Formats: sequence, structure tokens, C-alpha cells
Amino acid sequence: MKEYPRPYLQQIESEAIYVLREVAGQFDNPALLFSGGKDSIVVAWLARKAFFPAPIPFPFVHIDTGHNFPETLEYRDRFLNDLKVKLLVGSVQESIDSGRVSEETGPYASRNALQTVTLLDTIAAHRFDACIGGARRDEEKARAKERFFSHRNEAGQWDPKNQRPELWNLFNGRKKMGEHFRVFPISNWTEMDVWEYIRQESIPLPTLYFSHQREIIDRSGVLLAFSAVVQPVNGETVQRRTVRFRTIGDMTCTGAVDSTASTVDEIVLEVAAARVTERGGRFDDKRSDAAMEERKKDGYF
Repeated sequence: MKEYPRPYLQQIESEAIYVLREVAGQFDNPALLFSGGKDSIVVAWLARKAFFPAPIPFPFVHIDTGHNFPETLEYRDRFLNDLKVKLLVGSVQESIDSGRVSEETGPYASRNALQTVTLLDTIAAHRFDACIGGARRDEEKARAKERFFSHRNEAGQWDPKNQRPELWNLFNGRKKMGEHFRVFPISNWTEMDVWEYIRQESIPLPTLYFSHQREIIDRSGVLLAFSAVVQPVNGETVQRRTVRFRTIGDMTCTGAVDSTASTVDEIVLEVAAARVTERGGRFDDKRSDAAMEERKKDGYF
């Protein structure tokens, strides 16, 4: 039997499409920040719907830490080729080589925070005045402070106490020279909404989201994928476990969860029963209670 769209999903889809069209109408040179994770994939899918049958009218930007999962990069190239969009890649390795950032050292080193400088340099180089992202308010307390149109000053920084009111569906995109906006079309979506929309639309995803066997290191309760950049330290051991990833990011900080969910239907049931947020397995968020907000103030995604 054909499954018809749920009214609630239609409502939040329409809201997101409206926001995307507002971006195209208000800004001169927008871009879509694409990580290869499920949220940015959904935003890309919505962008295709928003402007169909015309092509998506802005490029996609991926900030490559050099420590991405190979599955993510393979999916990125295939998916964006199908969408027929232009891809721009900012390289953290190039930022390190040029002296723009210094690589962390030690057993818990990560390039995740280094992405901020690479992102801001990429925005400046291409003079983007709006960058569309897939952040949602339910992910983390700092992201709950964002607006749909989130202002960034000339240094790319975010001030959570100085955001513009958004009454009804009126979005204020006015800015000074050198400033830009981050725009979050799926702000009002939850993790469950994303998965139910993926199921409704039959959106293809990276294999990392589905249950598979993988060599894992348990680091303070975070299940990191064993790799060239994640090695055992301080008595840690490599275990082979059946896992999947709820988020996708830099391999040095993106944790897996024990799971046998191998289909979208099974993942929907698993998410419904979960008592830990999807970012509960992110090692970077455990550096301090305000880790995400501190990074966002500096210009992080």
C-alpha cells in the first residue's frame, strides 16, 4: 500500500522550503554547508524540492578535516553528482600547512575545532553572505539559542545575546559589509522528524548509519572507530562490535552506538526508545560543559 505524507512532516517540510527560498531571495551569494551527515543530506534534498525544476542556485561547501570516514567522502561525491551541484572543499590540512592553525598533539588530539578557521577562510575567499546548515535546536543546548537566520559579525563570530527576533515568518537578513548569516531551515525538526522524513522520501544515506561490524575503541564511554588517526592509548583495547553511527563527523571525535538496526524502520524504532541524545556520543562535546557554545561563538558550524 502506498504510504502518504504525514501532515506534520508536510508542515515542517513547507517551513524549511520557505526558509530556503527566503535565502535565495534575500542574499546575493549563499552556499549550503554539506557534511555528508543525515541532516545536511535532508537540507540538500529540501533544496532540490524548493527550486525544482530549476537547479539548486548555490554551491555546496564541505570542510574536510582530513580525518573523515571514507564512506562519507564516497557518499558525498556520488550524492552531489546526482544533484548536479558545484562542490567547494575547504581543507583543514591546507590550513595547517599554511600556518593558519596549529594541529593538536597528544593521545586525544582532534582536528574538529580546527574546522572553524578553515570554514571562515572559505567563506571569506568566496564572499558568501549566507551559509545554510543542518543544525537542529534539539541537538544541543547552544544550538537551541539559534534563530533561523543567525547573524555573524565581520569576524564570523556569533553572539547568542544579540540575535534578531523572528515574528511569524519574517526573517531579517540585513547585514553590514563583511558580515554574514548562518541559516538553519530544519531548526524546528527533531532527530525523529529527520528519520521519518528520510523514510517517507526514501533518501539514500551513507552506510555508516546502519548496523555493521567495526573495530572500536571505548574511550571514556565513547565508541570511536579504530583507524590510523584513532589508536589505543592508556591501556585501551580494540574490540570488534556491531555498531552504527547516529552522527557523522571527524573520526577522532564521532562515537558509534551498539546497534543491530540495519534498516530505516529499525532505526526509527531505536531512536524512539533512545534516552541519550545523538550528540551524547560526541567526544568533542565532552571537553567542557560549554564546548559547543564556545566553538560556535568563534564561528563554528
